[in-house]
Amino acid sequence: MNPILIDFPNEIITDRLLLRMPMAGDGQYVYEAIMASLADLRPWLPFANQEQSLENTEANIREAQSKFLKREDLRLLIFDKHNHNLIGSSGLHNPNWVVRKFEIGYWIDSRYQGNGYMTEAVEGITGFAFSELEARRVEIRCDEKNIRSRAIPERLNYELEGILRNDDVAPHSNELRNTCIYSKIR
Repeated sequence: MNPILIDFPNEIITDRLLLRMPMAGDGQYVYEAIMASLADLRPWLPFANQEQSLENTEANIREAQSKFLKREDLRLLIFDKHNHNLIGSSGLHNPNWVVRKFEIGYWIDSRYQGNGYMTEAVEGITGFAFSELEARRVEIRCDEKNIRSRAIPERLNYELEGILRNDDVAPHSNELRNTCIYSKIR
């Protein structure tokens, strides 16, 4: 089946959060969150080491919306359900619709760290992948040195399948890095 024909909700609601597809106009919120969090994001995420602008962020959001609608990448923005503040971004990336395999990636606005928001978001996305998208496998890949990122799959009982040695280069240097692969399967 062509993935574009698969119907599923464009949002996920958890106890405290609303996770939804990016939409035109969201660039302002994302840009502000990135700018407030650059110091925390730069060691781990290549995009945080590039020049940031509101215009580029808005264009990126509109591209993400297009990819979501075409089922090529399912980025989700994470909002506080009550005050509608943007908390971060996550989603189901690198979809393999034949296998029904997805990879969850995430980053959080530094001003919201330490409140369990990202764990709640990832738990909601994991459930969504298995219930709505009939996932057979969900992965989380993260840098071995990113202790905060690793804590999320560990809290949610993902299995550490292995560590890929010298798998990547740190975004801010030429240092070789290892990648942890966590998964849940149906």
